[in-house]
Amino acid sequence: MIYVYYGLETFLIEKEIQKCFTKANIEPINVSRYNMEETPLKDVIEDAMMTSLFSDKKGIVCERSTFLTGSTKFEQDTSLLEEYCGHINPDTILIFFVPAEKLDERKRIVKTLKKVASIHSFSKNEMNFSKLLNELFEGYEISNPDKAFFLMRVGKEIPLLEQEAEKIKMYRLEDKKITKDDIVNLTTKNIDLDIFHLIESIVSKKKEKAMESYYEMLKRNEEPIKIIIILANQFRIMYQAKCLSQKGYTEKDIASTLGIHPYRIKLALQNGRSFKKETLLSYLEKLADLDTNIKMGKIDSSLGLELFILGI
Repeated sequence: MIYVYYGLETFLIEKEIQKCFTKANIEPINVSRYNMEETPLKDVIEDAMMTSLFSDKKGIVCERSTFLTGSTKFEQDTSLLEEYCGHINPDTILIFFVPAEKLDERKRIVKTLKKVASIHSFSKNEMNFSKLLNELFEGYEISNPDKAFFLMRVGKEIPLLEQEAEKIKMYRLEDKKITKDDIVNLTTKNIDLDIFHLIESIVSKKKEKAMESYYEMLKRNEEPIKIIIILANQFRIMYQAKCLSQKGYTEKDIASTLGIHPYRIKLALQNGRSFKKETLLSYLEKLADLDTNIKMGKIDSSLGLELFILGI
């Protein structure tokens, strides 16, 4: 069987790969991995056609299979793969791991794979979080509203969701009944969500709402210096994205250049429209000065950040 897993949610792809091999009873010792930006495709095909020395079945993972996209650093001769698609070894599970938002469907090899392979997209926008939460809390009693609250509180980063879910499940291992209080008491609220609301209020010039968000964060003992660092990072991304966009870069190009998830770039460009480049740069300078003055004891961190927000 041949599988093609593509998308930017690499954590989910890795989980699906492990699930696939577990279902087929293929042990780790019978799994080979290749970096397709370094390894010729013919080596993979030769391996796929060979019989495993340790088991009836074996698995092959072709990591970084960017040759199936429109942007690749390593071109591959796909003729052997096309030939293999007509004579697939039933004892080999061959998986192409493509860390990209989409495949290049103009390519002949992609058209061929669509006919014989099982192709799956792993995109956060396409994710069914309800299904994911059901899987995370399988075997435990938890209401749908509490699942929604858990998602809102922790955020949509899959590794973090899994980590926080495991924490709650360990606490409720005996009775397997999870309540909202358990979620509040045992999980860490995602500060990025609060920063998002704070940035949103700043962009909208709603100082009163921005201050409400800030005071709420202080109530939960968030450190002002930590908020300053995250704010500076957000403004830096907005500034860099705006500069690159004005040079003609697309959202995808900007994400690739800065090494940042495309969704964050999209938000940065949207928020950045409300500011001139010079304004964003001045905010970065003010936050840098504020950080220095706090560390030198010239100003209280909480008061300093409050004055910064009011001065925007």
